[in-house]
Amino acid sequence: MKITNSEEKKLKKIEETLIQVGLRIAKRGEGALFVVGDVKYKSLVKQSVPPFEITRNPKLLESLALMDGAVILDKNGIMKAYGVMIKSTRTFKNFGTRHSAGLSAAKGDNLVVLISEEDKKIRILKSGKMIMQIDALQKNVEKSVPYAVELLESIGAGTIGTIGTSLLLPALGIAFLPGIIVFGSAYYLGKMLTKKWR
Repeated sequence: MKITNSEEKKLKKIEETLIQVGLRIAKRGEGALFVVGDVKYKSLVKQSVPPFEITRNPKLLESLALMDGAVILDKNGIMKAYGVMIKSTRTFKNFGTRHSAGLSAAKGDNLVVLISEEDKKIRILKSGKMIMQIDALQKNVEKSVPYAVELLESIGAGTIGTIGTSLLLPALGIAFLPGIIVFGSAYYLGKMLTKKWR
């Protein structure tokens, strides 16, 4: 399915908002889970905050993300639910329940942004695989976020390689910007990065 330029711009803005909010959460040593797309969930708290566009109110999004449970967004960046439990159907080896829930939610076209309180890293998952990891403690990592979002859009799910989600060593990914590692087809990513950023 081909997306229009305006839909692509909107998606980039949603991704950038989620990463920037995630960086603030990670730097404080807290965790969160965002799911963009359709996923089954169970509410853990009364849903008293009405749906809103996250790009217009990232502070409210950040507050809701700090509650136990995940924040669910639709493809237009509208917050649908918060403080929800996603049933884990897969295990993210060597990590806890938030990672397993995130991996389980990363199916189809869903985009998952997971913030780890333990190692202060943001992990982005799609199509059941981790495609990017961002280190919130890397100096000036915020400046790299627009480039990371551009790369997320460029690689898409079709180019993600066969690297397993339990293999998180930087040697298995390409560090193309300070604090950001991309996982997937090294040959394709290397060619693309050489062309695009050099």
